[in-house]
Amino acid sequence: MRAKSLSLLRSAARCSRSGPIAPRVAHYGVRWSSTSTRERQWSTPLAKSLAEAITTTGPVSVASYMRQCLTSPEGGYYTRHAAGHDQFGAKGDFITSPEISQVFGELVGIWLYTEWLAQGRIEGGVQIIEVGPGRGTLMDDVLRVCWKSLSFERIGRQALDCAEGNRLEWAMLMDGQTIQHFKPFAKSIEALYLVEASPHLREQQNKLLSGTAQFEKIDIGYKSACKYLPGREITWCEDIRFVPKEENTTPFIIAHEFFDALPIHVFQNIPQSTVPSASTIITPTGPITPKQGPKPTQNQWHELVVSPIPSTSTSTSTSTPSRLSSQSSPKPEFQLTVSKSPTPQSLLLPIISQRYKALNHTPNAIIEISPDSLSYASDFAVRIGGATPSATPSATPSSPPADKPSPSGAALILDYGPSDTIPANSLRGIKQHKTVSPFSQPGEVDLSADVDFLALAEAAINASEGVEVHGPVEQVFFLSSLGIKERAEKLIEKARVKCVGGMEGDEKAQEIVKRIDSSWKRLIDRGPMGMGRIYKAMAIVPHISGKEGRRPVGFGGSVVG
Repeated sequence: MRAKSLSLLRSAARCSRSGPIAPRVAHYGVRWSSTSTRERQWSTPLAKSLAEAITTTGPVSVASYMRQCLTSPEGGYYTRHAAGHDQFGAKGDFITSPEISQVFGELVGIWLYTEWLAQGRIEGGVQIIEVGPGRGTLMDDVLRVCWKSLSFERIGRQALDCAEGNRLEWAMLMDGQTIQHFKPFAKSIEALYLVEASPHLREQQNKLLSGTAQFEKIDIGYKSACKYLPGREITWCEDIRFVPKEENTTPFIIAHEFFDALPIHVFQNIPQSTVPSASTIITPTGPITPKQGPKPTQNQWHELVVSPIPSTSTSTSTSTPSRLSSQSSPKPEFQLTVSKSPTPQSLLLPIISQRYKALNHTPNAIIEISPDSLSYASDFAVRIGGATPSATPSATPSSPPADKPSPSGAALILDYGPSDTIPANSLRGIKQHKTVSPFSQPGEVDLSADVDFLALAEAAINASEGVEVHGPVEQVFFLSSLGIKERAEKLIEKARVKCVGGMEGDEKAQEIVKRIDSSWKRLIDRGPMGMGRIYKAMAIVPHISGKEGRRPVGFGGSVVG
């Protein structure tokens, strides 16, 4: 989510990988006073609520802290509705790729179409599902690709066929407002689902995608008519578990800057010589006394937990790299500390993958794990390829999987994070396009963390034998393979013709051309901190017998079907 503020953070995060920057081991025994908590002036009502809860029950996991900050009904970042405040866009806290250029969403729509072609032009039962749709801008662009203007089948097929290597030449682009629509693909769409927890964002999405159609409450969420696809409805659900999972449907799933906002647990591999003896283990229902056994002689994973910074403290150490701090940034009110005792999460999560086990002998190694992300990736895979009977509990989605006679569909994940390493020290706060401490102004600061793409791939493959995973690839490669340069050039040409031939004149044309040109180049900028390098694309597609070795468009493949 957070295109503009990522570059500075990346520079600092790269410097932090060699060792921990956040935990303060000296705070094993930190204590709080309920009286001082009540009297203290907190930056937000949510900050006060969190502090009071922690004072009562003890420190909370980073995942719990993130979940409260983002979606708490008492003032979470996405669930609150402050007058005149919009999180997205130039006037908000961050700007996303669909807001930067319409071409981004159009190319996502084209990618869905190429997968539909590759899977034999499925004639019905297609679902379009987007998780975390923001203001609905991306889905709006995708649906315009499917429906606007003249028939793509009649005009544009030849252009698809003359792909040069991995690059699609979109010579047919556009007589109307967007690229030629894909009518047979649009006709195959049976239902559209948006997975959105925020009532305020659901309202924005409904206005954009449904116009004045009635917004009706139903048993699994809300529904309204789609203004682009006559006779089709858009259904809103708070969680993907409520989206129907049927054996004869073909789901095409979009997850753009979704996984970066899902809660993470953070663990540090602590040498036993530095761990004080513990008499209790913290659990969700309260402390329990463990049976005393032989003291471990090897390193042990401990969870990093969140607690209020004592009001008398003068330290400013938090998980935010020091080079990101500034005098004008809001001061953090919470801090990370190492849990005194093992937690259920620290005993379970670091052993679910060999990638984590490989760090068992690395003192002070820090890893971030997002169980919610693994659950979503597993769910995507099961919807596309059916469930693997032997799937481990960690990889099994929360909703019962349906048997699927033939794998079909696809999931496209676009987000940021390392290609082949486990994220560490990546939790960040973003406000007004600047990186701030994630422990300041809870509910008013957006929180995100790097996506562990390999963990998503592992979860998907473990959940379903009927899928394969491609990527991650850098966004510049993905968008260039889909023809972003050719599409932008066509838009520029049309803008010049329209403005020079109309009343606006050449000055207006130059302004529009400059905006289009800078926007698409920003999306594929491959500089050290550019979006083309930082952002990645990953695809979960069906494993189809007889088509082994097929690569999707954007991942080294060309158009087939």
